Parts: sequence; structure tokens; C-alpha cells
Amino acid sequence: MNRWDERYSAEDYAYGTEPNDFLAAHAHKLPAGRILCLAEGEGRNAVFLASLGYEVTAVDQSAAGMDKARKLAKQKSATIETIVADLDEFPIEPGTWDGIVSISAHMPGAIRQYLHHRVVQGLKPGGVFLLEAYTPRQLDMSGKGGPGVEQRDLFMTLADLHEELEGLDFEIARETEREINEGKYHSGPGAVVQILARKPRK
Repeated sequence: MNRWDERYSAEDYAYGTEPNDFLAAHAHKLPAGRILCLAEGEGRNAVFLASLGYEVTAVDQSAAGMDKARKLAKQKSATIETIVADLDEFPIEPGTWDGIVSISAHMPGAIRQYLHHRVVQGLKPGGVFLLEAYTPRQLDMSGKGGPGVEQRDLFMTLADLHEELEGLDFEIARETEREINEGKYHSGPGAVVQILARKPRK
């Protein structure tokens, strides 16, 4: 059992059942239609978006997480599609998605760069990519969450994302500090990068 299956096999929801604050505040900027949620864990963000009327596909490497996502969707009377897959292998078909959401999808830099290239290609013209992730500043914060000190390559910076998401127009692009309350693994003061970027219409 990998660490994510182990974490998500607990009865409670590791990061709670409410959506990420940045997503909740800006979901109205996602075009109507098909939304892909990356590294979606136990489904809290996917279920939230489905409740707003989006057609949502959630992908995560953890089968246990996707099981709980389906359970949460049933509890909330929402419908989502779930896919168990590693993001370095998951096919994102070009021009397919109206929106793509990435919340705390921390992975090695080389895999992330390849994924973000596919994200740009995968959006339809006018499609939106929304991301929040921890920055290296998190190591100096008192809150809980994000990669460990030995996993610096998993953090993201605004400079990294500007480079990796070339081809998108950035409407929100900032590194900031905020209070986070997302279950027992994300809590207290956090240092994050937030992106809302749109693919130009041809």
C-alpha cells in the first residue's frame, strides 16, 4: 500500500470535505463544461465543482482516495467520474477541457513540467487553469502542510509556473501567505502560489 492509499484508507477525510478556499472563491471564472481535477485525493474539490453543475473528472494515483471521492459525491448528491492513474502517465488529450484544477498537486519538478505542458495543450481555447500549491517559504511557516525539507523539488514558485505554463494568459499570479484550514494535514499559516490562467481564443 502506498502512502496515499494508507492516508486515504482512514475513515475521516484527510483534508476535510470542503473545497479549497482559492478554488471556492474563483470557481465562477471556470467556463461551463468539462473540468479535470488533478491529484484530487478524496474528491472534495471535484464534488464541489460537480455541485455547481460542471462535468467533472477526478484523477489520482490512490484507489482509496478515489473510492472516498465517490462516497463523498454520493453523500452530496453529486456525480463525478474518477480515474486511478499516475499523473506522469495520464493522457490529457489536446483541446479537451474547459477547465483544469490543480490543488496541492506536488510532484518532482521534471514530472510537473511535463504535466503542465500537457495542461496547456489540453485546455480548449478560452479554457482556464486554476492552481494552488505550497512554495518553499512554507518551510519557514508555523502551519502544517506541504512537502518536507528533503523534498524541495516538490514545491512550486511563481517563476517556475510562468515558465511551465507558457501559452496561457495569467489573470491571477501571486505568491501569498494565508491561513489554511483543510483537515488535519493542512492547517495554520501557509505560504502558497495561486494561479488562474486562461488559454487564448484563436
